Amino acid sequence: MFSKDIGIDLGTANVSIYVKGSGIVLDEPSVVAIDSESKKVLAVGEEARKMVGRTPGNIVAIRPLREGVIANFEITEAMLKYFMDKVGGKKWYSHPRVLICAPTNITSVEQKAIRESAKRSGAKDVFLVEEPKAAAVGAGMDISQPSGNMVIDIGGGTTNVAVISMGDIVAASSIKVAGDKFDDAIMKYIKNKYKLLIGERTSEEIKIRIATVHPEGRQEEMDIRGRDMVTGLPISITVHAMEIKEALVEPIYSIVASAKALLEKTPPELSADIIDKGIILTGGGAMLHGLDQLLTEELLVPVLIAEDSMHCVVKGTGAMLDNLDKLAKKASIKGL
Repeated sequence: MFSKDIGIDLGTANVSIYVKGSGIVLDEPSVVAIDSESKKVLAVGEEARKMVGRTPGNIVAIRPLREGVIANFEITEAMLKYFMDKVGGKKWYSHPRVLICAPTNITSVEQKAIRESAKRSGAKDVFLVEEPKAAAVGAGMDISQPSGNMVIDIGGGTTNVAVISMGDIVAASSIKVAGDKFDDAIMKYIKNKYKLLIGERTSEEIKIRIATVHPEGRQEEMDIRGRDMVTGLPISITVHAMEIKEALVEPIYSIVASAKALLEKTPPELSADIIDKGIILTGGGAMLHGLDQLLTEELLVPVLIAEDSMHCVVKGTGAMLDNLDKLAKKASIKGL
């Protein structure tokens, strides 16, 4: 009772924390607002996200994680400490053991950065688990059997694709194309076609409200506002879902290509299992309209969206906390 085990999905877009015995206790954007002159942290999470693109010159809203890894060590540390204190860190009598998710192909230097950041934020022991493995567990897949399971986890900074059997990853790939790249592609398209500059918040809103990636998808329209590149004045235009589909072709087909390449590397017996069970789609990107249909048609395998896909990774870390002692033994054997 004197120490808590916690699971953290340290995402590029959101940080989610699972406390053993309490469930998911925090889910906030990975954004920190700082005063650029004094370097003082002014806001973290949802409060800081509201400031993105709307702050005076001396206040900067920073996303310290980029493409699944730490881009700014000090700010990540401050953000983690704030979140851990918020979920009860100050009340814990001893430092908690922490299980953190990481992309499948991060380097040992990037792994060390995550561990150091968590330890300096108050963690006693830090364990890392591959994101797709946690996502599969969180989606309710039984990965302990000698049977093939395939998961595509589309987060904010990375898309992790993995085939899992007997509790371990058989084949995996990680690409730096995910939710952020979708937003960038929409911003670029609007800029090139309409000579209109829009911000990250507007781009994300378009993605959520009207975007589709399937030819028979949504047919909605949306009014957006931004700054005209010719006159420099604010204007409003209307964009259609099919235009956004066109904007997203490049990043979406990078994900399709990554999944195809992994299926080609998968042993035949496991491929047969995947055809029977289907591929599970997790992460915030799984909610992109029409993506499951498009992947089903391109991969010729049923693709199903996991229930509560946004929280599969953090739920998976929560389930894995029960086996943290086994992970600790494994880590000591490997010398991690």
